[in-house]
Amino acid sequence: MSTISSSAWPKLSHDWVPPSLHVKLMEEQLAALRSSLICAFNQLLDLKDLNTGVHSTRLAEWALHVAGDFGLARECLGDIEVAALLHDIGKIGVSDAILNKPGRLTAEEYGLMKKHPEYGWAVLHQVPGMERASLMILHHHENYDGTGYPGGLKGEEIPIGSRIVSVIDAFDAMVSTRPYRQGMAFEEAERRLLAAGDTQFDARVVKSFLALARTEMSSVFAAAGTAVTAVL
Repeated sequence: MSTISSSAWPKLSHDWVPPSLHVKLMEEQLAALRSSLICAFNQLLDLKDLNTGVHSTRLAEWALHVAGDFGLARECLGDIEVAALLHDIGKIGVSDAILNKPGRLTAEEYGLMKKHPEYGWAVLHQVPGMERASLMILHHHENYDGTGYPGGLKGEEIPIGSRIVSVIDAFDAMVSTRPYRQGMAFEEAERRLLAAGDTQFDARVVKSFLALARTEMSSVFAAAGTAVTAVL
């Protein structure tokens, strides 16, 4: 009768840890991996276009400030920060000729540009822990009156993170100086945001963000590459 060698028996590990601690360690490792991926994606944006990466970093700071005014839960703040930081990640899939075109886009070019939220969602929703942030990215070009894209969502149907990113993204685009144009004056950017409240934008988000922009105007415009003296 054959016997199993003692060398084949499973051995108790001296590194055994309680299941609860093991789960905690796994969660910490997953969180660290998620943070690394976010940094890596942001660096990809920098490689695509330095302005895009820097633009996304300051949007994340502004988005957290505005989100704090709404009293959102801590986990929601984290999702909004990621959405603001990576909202343009889908532009990696858009031709540089379209992204950097100084003039008006053709209908075909604009159609391709409108795909970038879907490209961003397609990449990020596959990453564990980024499902909600990816939906905010997918819908950051929806309009409050339902005329935006890609889903034609309206009002409260649009995730709050998407509504926040939409406002600060538009403001930053208006006031930022680019090689082919000078940044817009603050008063004009403010006027356009207020005029589009409850049509393109959530008016409550506009009000919250403009309060920040007025209070911290110097730092806001320094980040956008426009001197305050040029916009007052």
